[in-house]
Amino acid sequence: MEPKKLTDSLSVAGQVQPEEVEQLAKAGFKAIICNRPDDEEPGQPDFAEIAAAAEAQGLEVRHIPVDASRPVEMQKDAFARALAELPAPVLAYCRTGNRCTLLHQAVTG
Repeated sequence: MEPKKLTDSLSVAGQVQPEEVEQLAKAGFKAIICNRPDDEEPGQPDFAEIAAAAEAQGLEVRHIPVDASRPVEMQKDAFARALAELPAPVLAYCRTGNRCTLLHQAVTG
């Protein structure tokens, strides 16, 4: 998982594994947003696993899944609210980072 910096306060990445969360905390991230629905793909860790690992490291978390039933346009307000409320820098992740990037673009126009 290689985070891509979009702004000083937001980076995006593909799927995060629970064992990578400590590394993210050491890299300075203060919060994680998951834009991936649970059970999207076999073998994918559930958000609860990531949340537990993040909370153990003192990171805040949000789950704002984006999929066909909850497209970017429907989730952009929740994403904007999370970015406003969470401590920065924030790492947002999905399968590849694309949905996170699209959410950021939808929020920033």
